[in-house]
Amino acid sequence: RRKRFRLGYASQSEEFSFSRLVSEGIRTSAYDAGLDLLILSNQYSQAKAIRNAEVFVREHVDLVIEFQTNEGGASTIAAILTNASIPTIAIEIPQPGAIFFGANNHRAGLIAGRALAQACIEHWDGSFQELLLLDLPMAGSIPRSRLTGTVDGVRELIPNSTAQKVHFINGNGRFDSSLDAARKFLRRNASQKILMAGVNDPSCLGALTAFEESGRSHCCFAVSHNGSLEARRELRREGSRLVGSVGFFPEQY
Repeated sequence: RRKRFRLGYASQSEEFSFSRLVSEGIRTSAYDAGLDLLILSNQYSQAKAIRNAEVFVREHVDLVIEFQTNEGGASTIAAILTNASIPTIAIEIPQPGAIFFGANNHRAGLIAGRALAQACIEHWDGSFQELLLLDLPMAGSIPRSRLTGTVDGVRELIPNSTAQKVHFINGNGRFDSSLDAARKFLRRNASQKILMAGVNDPSCLGALTAFEESGRSHCCFAVSHNGSLEARRELRREGSRLVGSVGFFPEQY
């Protein structure tokens, strides 16, 4: 008799439509392949992700698929699973000893930056004052390369933009956190031509809301990453300052 393999899947969170689509795809694929699947949620929390890794060890799963956001917890999770001889696939955030599954983040950033530069050239003759980047520091350098790639994409099409100010602010990858961070930025910044990019859609949409609240939507153009339902809905809204969102197609993960 063939052994029926049991997989452990730790989802990022149910908070985001992106991670819900990743979970749905994994759940469907496991069912189609005849695999048992134990699903736990990391709840966007490092502590919870570590506890979930310990649960997978106690449950004797054959493989773990790990989708957690905090780079700082990756080595601890890796140690727990490695000591139990459980192989791991890490989604989006690298983990020591795990197979990495994620986008080419810098390339995604280049796509976003070029689109942002095109909008700047078309509407502002290639002139802008600030480049505002909604960061997610806890995720580490790999997701951040979406933003550094965006800078490179803008400078590729607008070579004289190297002197413009680049601001990284922490939006924590969430709508509300990014809304608050952008509000603070706008209170101390009077620039009239601001290009903006978010590490994901919720951060970008939160910051765009701050521009709308302050009556300064006309001062910005924005790009984001993931191509989620919320971003696509915003792109269809008349007058939106969102230029585009780079599609990551989570339903195919």
